[in-house]
Amino acid sequence: MTTNNGGVTDVVIAGLGGQGVIRAADILAEAAFLSGADVKQSEIHGMSQRGGSVTSDVRFGACVHSPMVPTGEAGFLLVLHPTQLDNNRYLLREGGVLISTKLILGNSENLEDLDKDDTPLTSRNFNVGLLGTLSALLPIPEKAWTEAIHRHLAPKFHAENEAAFAYGRTLTVG
Repeated sequence: MTTNNGGVTDVVIAGLGGQGVIRAADILAEAAFLSGADVKQSEIHGMSQRGGSVTSDVRFGACVHSPMVPTGEAGFLLVLHPTQLDNNRYLLREGGVLISTKLILGNSENLEDLDKDDTPLTSRNFNVGLLGTLSALLPIPEKAWTEAIHRHLAPKFHAENEAAFAYGRTLTVG
């Protein structure tokens, strides 16, 4: 796991408005809280209602003082849209872990391609799938993740998001 000197794990989630950046951050923060961590979270909205850039910082550990991940200090950067990769890469610290849509889309930039393949990932739940990838790198029990997904998504979406999460856990970063 990649933590800063104070034992705090810093995660930045970046994407476009409407992609579930904040929902993904809420699920991560809830899972970390349920595992007993002190958690702080913040969001920066661009033109989020019009598809603009959105980032959300989630910091967790034994004691977290600030909700903002310092520039260039994110241990993990989760990028939910291909166009947001280059303009958010500076947030990741040297040696940090980048998880992006390239992991599931390759060189395609069309998220709707996910709706046509045979994986449980779709253009609506891939954010939870990428959280699954992140979860395999964090000391948060899978039960906490499942409970967080249930708390933040309507019951009719639980099964498909659990499947997306499980599939994401099988993906390898790097």
